[in-house]
Amino acid sequence: MPVNETLATYSDWLYRSALGVYFFAMAFYLVEQAFTRAPRKSEALVGAGAPVSGLAEEPSRREVSRPERFGRMGAALTVLGAVLHLGSLVLRGLSAGRAPWGNMYEYMSLLCLAAVVAWIVLMAKFPIRRLGAFVLVPIWILLFLGGTVLYAESAPVQPALRSYWLVIHVSVISISSGVLLIPGVTSVLYLLKDGRDDRLPKLPSADVLDRMSYRTTVLAFPLFTAGIICGAIWAEAAWGRFWGWDPKETVAFVSWVVYAAYLHARATAGWRGRGAAWINVAGFALNVFNLFFINLVTSGLHSYAGL
Repeated sequence: MPVNETLATYSDWLYRSALGVYFFAMAFYLVEQAFTRAPRKSEALVGAGAPVSGLAEEPSRREVSRPERFGRMGAALTVLGAVLHLGSLVLRGLSAGRAPWGNMYEYMSLLCLAAVVAWIVLMAKFPIRRLGAFVLVPIWILLFLGGTVLYAESAPVQPALRSYWLVIHVSVISISSGVLLIPGVTSVLYLLKDGRDDRLPKLPSADVLDRMSYRTTVLAFPLFTAGIICGAIWAEAAWGRFWGWDPKETVAFVSWVVYAAYLHARATAGWRGRGAAWINVAGFALNVFNLFFINLVTSGLHSYAGL
């Protein structure tokens, strides 16, 4: 079917608008992080164990400080950016009459949207709003690269991708990969804290960061597993084999093994803490490596898809 250029243009505008909104959200998060005083030890212990709303971390009877107002505005802008971001994907799909994840630009957009939505959900569960800048920086960089270096005009996909497996496999693997960006960032921050809450006192406690990393990985790992399985089924239908050690398949499998090792290590008392966090960081590094180097540098059976 012909491409609807009007919808494609609106999609691009929404994408750029989301990019701008995320930038201002990062700035507001940074203001809150910079000007909020470090909590006293007793306050940190209370905050670490109490799930609170991401938009209202303090009791309503207490006057909200100016840095907190900036943090709330940052959270609100993050939600607005996610709505614009979702709109850009929907319009891109409608413009081409297909699922809007048929090339690297669209794949990156879906992956980053999944990461942003996961972050919004986590803000509602943990007192971690001031981490917003740390989380949004890698997401913003990925979106910027997607909208510039990797940008592709709205167009029908190649015949090899005209399958319902495009909807299932690519959506599941990109969403799970996006969600896994969050525990990667929080594991890095956990290592910076090093189990000592007097180090970088404005960050949430090491216990909060550890629980965030674990719970988010537990959520994303089954999706990641399902995405790999769906990819193997699609490979058998398209190429006549379930597995061929294509570069992207190989790195995805290695990433799966690393995340499985992380969950096993995190569930084993002797491996909790720094050891488990390092494994999660390794999975995060493999995820980014598979996203860029494998897609853009090496050649394989996935090259024609841009994925």
